[in-house]
Amino acid sequence: MERKNQYVLITGATSGIGYELAKLFAKNGYDLVIVARNHEELEVKAEEFKKFGVNVISISKNLFLEEEAYSLYADLKLNGISPSILINDAGQGAYGQFHDTDIHREIDIIKLNIISVLILTKLFLKDRVPQGSGKILNLASVASKAPGPWHSVYHGTKSFILSWSEAIREELKDSGITVTALLPGPTDTDFFNKADMTDSKVLANKDNLASPEEVAFDGYNGLMNGNDKVVSGLQNKVTVAMTNLSSDSMAAQRMGEMQEPIGEK
Repeated sequence: MERKNQYVLITGATSGIGYELAKLFAKNGYDLVIVARNHEELEVKAEEFKKFGVNVISISKNLFLEEEAYSLYADLKLNGISPSILINDAGQGAYGQFHDTDIHREIDIIKLNIISVLILTKLFLKDRVPQGSGKILNLASVASKAPGPWHSVYHGTKSFILSWSEAIREELKDSGITVTALLPGPTDTDFFNKADMTDSKVLANKDNLASPEEVAFDGYNGLMNGNDKVVSGLQNKVTVAMTNLSSDSMAAQRMGEMQEPIGEK
């Protein structure tokens, strides 16, 4: 392992894909700034990552609150840290038909999945554009490619992230900064529990779930290669290809059948 002496800022770093990405960067000699809400979990993961011989700074922030996204970057500036890589991993969903779901929960999800990502990316770019280097990995999803009945707000947020990532990538093409969108499919993480989605047909066969290690590996390689987007997994590549050939209404119908609760006709 070669010490890179570069910091990677990773949100949602204590579990799932974010945790596996943090571990990959640590193994490859990158110093880490890991962010999550739970202070105790952060400390445990920080000690684990330090065993790879890298510096690890853990910062507890609630990125459902936009002021916490601003204060995260303020903390970094106070400590003289300018991350060279930004991983916007933190995100959640809310399951159910839109007329039944909790609007306050959905507004919080928009704040986490979109607003905090915009803020952190804006501050990262203000810092990095003058330096002419940097990399950004935004967690989109195959959900970004199709309307998502039973999970409509989540799909909408990820569609935004993909479109916006592609747009700013083009703006930054001569800046020395790359923007990569990672599009995983259903993955074996705690996401479905947090989304109250355990009754969905998506989980009927857990053998179909990707491992977070595989998704993180694909995302890491795509980011380091400067790819515009990475669809992780062969089945997800097929799903995206089919969606691209379908009308929006057909894609929505197919996605609704995949995501409706077990027992629904």
